Amino acid sequence: MPEFQDIEALDPRTHIIIKGARVNNLKNVNVAFKRNKLTVVTGLSGSGKSSLAFDTLYAEGQRMYVESLSSYARQFLGRMEKPEVDYIKGVSPAIAIEQRVSSKNPRSTVGTTTEIYDYLKLLFARAGTTYSPVSGNEVKKDSVHDVSKFIHSYEEGQKLMILSPLNIAEGRNLPIELDLLLKKGFNRVSINQEIHQIEDVLESDELLKSASDNVLILIDRAAVKFDENGEPDEDNLFRMSDSVQTAFFESNGVCIVQIMGKEQKYFSDKFELDEIVFEEPSVNLFTFNNPYGACRVCEGFGKVLGIDEDLVIPDKTLSLFEGAIAPWRSERMSDWLSPLLRNGINFDFPIHRAFKDLTEEEQQLVWTGNEHFKGLNDFFKDLETKTYKVQYRVMLSRYRGRTVCPDCRGSRLRKDASYVKIDGYSITDLVLMPINKARVLFDNLKLEGNKVEISKRIFIEIKNRLEYLERVGLGYLTLNRLTSTLSGGEFQRIKLATSLGSALVGSMYILDEPSIGLHPRDTQKLISVLKSLRDIGNTVIVVEHEEEVMQEADEIIDIGPNAGNLGGELVFQGTFESIKAHKGRSSKSHTINFLSGQDKILVPERRRKAIDFLKLSGATENNLKNVDVKFPLGVLCVVTGVSGSGKSTLVRKILYPAITRQKGEYTQDAGKFETLTGSVSRINQVEMVDQNPIGKSSRSNPVTYIKAYDAIRALMSDQPLAKQRDYKPAFFSFNVDGGRCEACAGEGEQTIEMQFMADVKLTCESCKGRRFKQEVLEVKYLEKDISDILNMTIDEALDFFEETQKKLYERLLPLQEVGLGYIKLGQSSNTLSGGEAQRVKLAFFLGKGNSDKGKTLFIFDEPTTGLHFHDIQKLLKAMNALIEQGDSVIIIEHNMEVIKSADWIIDLGPDGGEGGGDLCFEGTPEEMVKIEGNYTADFLKGKL
Repeated sequence: MPEFQDIEALDPRTHIIIKGARVNNLKNVNVAFKRNKLTVVTGLSGSGKSSLAFDTLYAEGQRMYVESLSSYARQFLGRMEKPEVDYIKGVSPAIAIEQRVSSKNPRSTVGTTTEIYDYLKLLFARAGTTYSPVSGNEVKKDSVHDVSKFIHSYEEGQKLMILSPLNIAEGRNLPIELDLLLKKGFNRVSINQEIHQIEDVLESDELLKSASDNVLILIDRAAVKFDENGEPDEDNLFRMSDSVQTAFFESNGVCIVQIMGKEQKYFSDKFELDEIVFEEPSVNLFTFNNPYGACRVCEGFGKVLGIDEDLVIPDKTLSLFEGAIAPWRSERMSDWLSPLLRNGINFDFPIHRAFKDLTEEEQQLVWTGNEHFKGLNDFFKDLETKTYKVQYRVMLSRYRGRTVCPDCRGSRLRKDASYVKIDGYSITDLVLMPINKARVLFDNLKLEGNKVEISKRIFIEIKNRLEYLERVGLGYLTLNRLTSTLSGGEFQRIKLATSLGSALVGSMYILDEPSIGLHPRDTQKLISVLKSLRDIGNTVIVVEHEEEVMQEADEIIDIGPNAGNLGGELVFQGTFESIKAHKGRSSKSHTINFLSGQDKILVPERRRKAIDFLKLSGATENNLKNVDVKFPLGVLCVVTGVSGSGKSTLVRKILYPAITRQKGEYTQDAGKFETLTGSVSRINQVEMVDQNPIGKSSRSNPVTYIKAYDAIRALMSDQPLAKQRDYKPAFFSFNVDGGRCEACAGEGEQTIEMQFMADVKLTCESCKGRRFKQEVLEVKYLEKDISDILNMTIDEALDFFEETQKKLYERLLPLQEVGLGYIKLGQSSNTLSGGEAQRVKLAFFLGKGNSDKGKTLFIFDEPTTGLHFHDIQKLLKAMNALIEQGDSVIIIEHNMEVIKSADWIIDLGPDGGEGGGDLCFEGTPEEMVKIEGNYTADFLKGKL
């Protein structure tokens, strides 16, 4: 039972108190969260966890924050809805860290999101040293202080001259320049290392002729002087500094010091070396979001539309003789290949060796060519000149793709930004390096002189943030990685690391399943981060299903007992220890039943045998190290490994596009691999069931996705009143004009733009959120209008339609079978989590009567996201139903319950990033647990 009976007696200084929460399906819930503790909110999918944590607690925290703002923001508060709750006391400033990747900006990277890049820019601008790419020498400009230091390196009384080259302006000659010098107050010049009065030079034709360009203005003659303390004499120092300044000014940046009888030294206040003028390091030089710092070729995007080597040479196992170069295979283009085949013997080129086995120099030669043949670069330049003909334009487009910018190596920065280095490393080197390597590097970076003091604070900030990223299990990412390519779990952990870096205290952090995408090995690191956040003085509330996180929590709050209308109650509140006491006793809490061992997901009695295999060879994309792997067909195959080991690259970036291409369908470019063989012919269709939203607009919803809305609209238009008014099925759609509410265009809510903060969504005042016009809502089927039907949960709709609409019932049933009985028919796809969207897609395939049954390969990307143990049972049942009808299922997964239920496991690793990319194991779970020193095997042993 809940621990707190009398909630009103609690102190808001020690607890965050919620009384009477009724948001969504919550049933008047009273609950108190202990301050500065780690609390896990758990329960079945759809039981009301997020309604309590995000829609009630966080929404109220946000509302109270806005209330403290200016009158401009507060003018909207009259319409900004308060969560449906009696009261909430003791709310701290709330920070929500959700799964959604909120940035689609093509310039947003891991470095910019975590603010590490801002510190890196500052570090290189203040403490970086520029080196010439020609000589490798340091580039620096001389100051007056540098010249003075040189002069005072000589002993007392040493005589010297301060000179400046005479620049003759355009349109003038030497006599005019000398005359101007006289007027400025200069008396002498040096011609061919001899000093002359300017008047004498003007009167002597011989001197004027011999002067040529080598004329130096004598600015000053002086001697080195020190005071009684051995310091430079103050008056003398002031005079010399003034003379040096004048020399720099007169010659546009050059000063020459002639030490009498010894040496002549040249100084320049320009930032140049090896006849190159360099940009001085500044923050803008390292900013790719700024036209000043962005790469000139790719404009700061890191990729360009260029000739893609993988399209030009698609099969690298072929030799040039066998036709490795795709554009040169046709008879028309054989004139380009023939000289290479004919003359290859003259420069020892192996035309019969597979392209992948050629040396780097030999591969490069195919592109550059030599005196014996023209290479691919010349070939494509030639095609460019013929683009007025359509066939050449088509040919060029066939071999073009988005490739890494050759100028900036994908770092997005202008080339000369990489000339600035710290201890031999440029900012480009650092952003292209995995975070775990960068952290070790920063522990050992060496700076000299005053740069140590300048960068001390910056170093602390960078190192802290890198350490937090590593602790949340993201050490395999690079700072250059695009934010939009991250999974929901990765993005959430980046936000978590950023929050730790900012070191806020006294706040309330609400997290949505931060363990998503984490291998059990990395979950412990995540837990230590959550505890760090708690220990510095924050209240941490985590919506989570992961058993390891629950074990380490200070308190567990279980919402349930079931989903939708059958949930929304506080079922349990207490510690993990108190759950153990339930062992042997059944509880109405599914969480307690699973954690106490009362319920469990059983290991299959037998493992199915594969009917055939797909064989993928030579996978080398990202961190994969020439992997050869077999994917079984007709069974449940799980691809696992620690975060960043290469699972998604192998399955999503190579296997999926490779099969799709072999089927002749258009898809994105496949990652680098050599061959895909085996029974590809057994597969008629490949379905990627990922966590992307089921639709791009807020109007898309489960009922339209599974193609059941057409039947509902037809049913409503078939009612007597609809026929009488001539309402067609389209009148019952909120996507087109007609029956929908025009004030909100069928959205049910209106968006108020807040300019300086997130937009506020308010219920439409015209239709009160019902999305349709009043006259359309007058049409009813069994006392329910179209809005009532769309507001039903799947479970309610199945009861409603079971007796009267069999076809519609059968369409909706798969949604219940995959554990989504609690979602509403018309629920906006924007409100579905990644895991829910994925299960809607699964339901669509289960309910789809297609001719490809038994010949479809389904690929799932972490389908257990957002799933309670109880729901994982349903998910496995649904997946087994696909296999029973003869289909094949490949799952990318970390969840041990799914891994133990697999027929075949493919494990990548052993670590993430550069430490991963190897095939560690392929076979059955029983074979896997026999291997030693494997992270997945170690955790699997406890489950079998």
